[in-house]
Amino acid sequence: MSAELIKEIRELTGAGMMDVKEALGESGGDKDKAIEYLRKKGATKLAKKADRVAREGIVEAYIHAGGRIGVLVELNCETDFVARTDDFKNLAKELALHIAAANPLYVSEDQVPNEVIEKEKEIAREQLQGKPENVIEQILTGKVAKYFEETVLLQQPFVKNPDVKVKDHVAISVAKMGENVVIKRFARFVLGN
Repeated sequence: MSAELIKEIRELTGAGMMDVKEALGESGGDKDKAIEYLRKKGATKLAKKADRVAREGIVEAYIHAGGRIGVLVELNCETDFVARTDDFKNLAKELALHIAAANPLYVSEDQVPNEVIEKEKEIAREQLQGKPENVIEQILTGKVAKYFEETVLLQQPFVKNPDVKVKDHVAISVAKMGENVVIKRFARFVLGN
């Protein structure tokens, strides 16, 4: 394990040195497998912490494009102590920047109204007329997943690292901070709209 590799993985994931060393050990020194290991570990920690109440946090503001786009995002955590840390504030800033750039419509999949999902399926069905029903169902599943990836914040590729979804970026932060972190809501404003 070279110090350069450890440093590179730490910069990519935000994970601590001991976690990176453990991940490299588990992955036989393979960088990509180590990053995947850290993402899975973060997701596991996130699942364990998901039931814990997150009532503290901050509202972060971000102004982009010479004042033409503005974002407010509410990011919650469990304690005021974590809400004041630089890691938490940085995560809020990164999420606000992402929202400005990627223009999501919803925080999570469960916020997408059923009518919207059905409308997307109806449009796709019209495009697929004449194909076998089992093929249509598979394509519809893929189209809905693609719609979520385009419009749901947690499913979007993170703008600073498109290889990672926003939910995975948050999971890595949860592993680092040790608390449940929840994106409560956001508002995106565009001048003239």
